[in-house]
Amino acid sequence: MQRVLIIFAAILLLAIALLYSNQDRVKEAAYNKLTENMFVAADTDSFDPGPAVGSQFPGIYARYRGDTVRLLTDFAGPQGTAFVASRSLAWCPYCMKQMVQLQQHKAAFDAAGISLVAITYDSPAEQQAFADKHGITIPLLSDIDAMSFKTLGILNEQYQPEDTQYGIPHPGMIIIDPAGKVVGKLFIEAYSSRVDAAAALAFAQEALGR
Repeated sequence: MQRVLIIFAAILLLAIALLYSNQDRVKEAAYNKLTENMFVAADTDSFDPGPAVGSQFPGIYARYRGDTVRLLTDFAGPQGTAFVASRSLAWCPYCMKQMVQLQQHKAAFDAAGISLVAITYDSPAEQQAFADKHGITIPLLSDIDAMSFKTLGILNEQYQPEDTQYGIPHPGMIIIDPAGKVVGKLFIEAYSSRVDAAAALAFAQEALGR
């Protein structure tokens, strides 16, 4: 009996060691399964937070490379800006996958003269770790005290200041023209669904009249 227990313990320890050594691969496989149907072709629901289309983009209060950012002027493309509000690049698999896909389409956005800029509630260090791991060159802004998301009217009010997830936004995209006017928005109520990057680019071009 003792020998059986020893063998069982050895097998259990081996299984734990294998799982630990492959934890990143296991996590990635789980994330891929979870997010396999997350992209949709269009925003078809009535959920519509954020600044009204036709209004001036109100500005933000965020960090970027040690500086405080209040305007998107330095990030704007010649034809406009696609401003992406995302929950977290540290723990939200849908946000991670969307950002990777947007990076894959960044050249197409650039060719259309539309800049991509993203903002999350993550710390700059967490954002940089994600960017380094996945080769993200899209500017990642870090919201300060949820002020940007409050100002934009997209703060997820399901969470309270004492909650770990307090400060996350309703994820979406705001299209801003070169004059700073909001000309389009993509917000889907289900945080587990995001508009495909190619479809988002087509939407942005149409909203900007291109």
